[in-house]
Amino acid sequence: MSPKKSKKGFSRRKFLKNGLSIGIGTAGSAGMLSSCAKSEKKESGERIRVMTTDGKLVEIDAAQLHELEDVVSHEEARTGDPNREYVMVIDLAKCRNARICVDVCQRMHNLPPEDEWIKVFYMQDSEDTAPYWFPKPCFHCNSPSCVNVCPVGATFKRLDGLVLIDNERCIGCKFCMAACPYSSRVFNWREPEIKDTMKDHHGAIETGVPQKVGTVGKCDFCPDMARMGKLPGCIEACPNGVLYYGDKHEDLVSNGTETVRFSDLIYERAGYRYMEELGTRPSVYYLPPVNRSFDPEVGFKDLPDEIRERYDVERSKIKKETR
Repeated sequence: MSPKKSKKGFSRRKFLKNGLSIGIGTAGSAGMLSSCAKSEKKESGERIRVMTTDGKLVEIDAAQLHELEDVVSHEEARTGDPNREYVMVIDLAKCRNARICVDVCQRMHNLPPEDEWIKVFYMQDSEDTAPYWFPKPCFHCNSPSCVNVCPVGATFKRLDGLVLIDNERCIGCKFCMAACPYSSRVFNWREPEIKDTMKDHHGAIETGVPQKVGTVGKCDFCPDMARMGKLPGCIEACPNGVLYYGDKHEDLVSNGTETVRFSDLIYERAGYRYMEELGTRPSVYYLPPVNRSFDPEVGFKDLPDEIRERYDVERSKIKKETR
């Protein structure tokens, strides 16, 4: 049975607007107003009324209206929204290792090629079973061991379930990396190249940029995108609809093309959580690779030599382990 649509004609746009916005009305206005002084655009003559965070109506020129990603306070970024519980669902039957999710994540967070926040693994559970592709982001665990071991509170869990890193606090001790059973974190060994568009972020918690040398980074579920009523970049970019994202409280998830009930999708497709026995209670769910849309071998085509060599090593290791 295929997963039910949440409502007939329920569009992705409406889902994003109604289901993923976190205080967009006030936070967005603050960001738009604060951006006016920095903008160099010529005035259009068209006046627009917007409301400030203290409830006042002001008029600005339409040409000066644009969004800033970093519009929330440090305290708000660490707290999150208590009315949300973000989840991701990954359909292993649809993945062909297109790696577009990886590329988009790298660009959005200004990461070097070797620091992948989303990794796609070639998996085979035994010599008698078929291989499949396994995308692995951070799991944003409900019982995160990484948070428990951080000595300075740099790694923390928000009220909406997201586990984030405050790189202004991070001292690079790597305790969180050692504690994470999923190897979801990467260490920033070098100073990142800061683009002009990122110079005003000042280590923004919700955007993850810019990273700082000597600190730890990881997949953050793009809370800045959710605050603007948008899906994470990896979800929007995937050409095969592998990744779904949404709010468990609203029981809705979307892959950018279809919006479905989270509970129906998990129940009807026998969803599971990776390494459930560890007791970390991840916020990422997997759908088994049943009736795959692609032959796994398709995922090796057109790969750069460096990445192909990495998978060759993985395949050799799998063959030895499954004999």
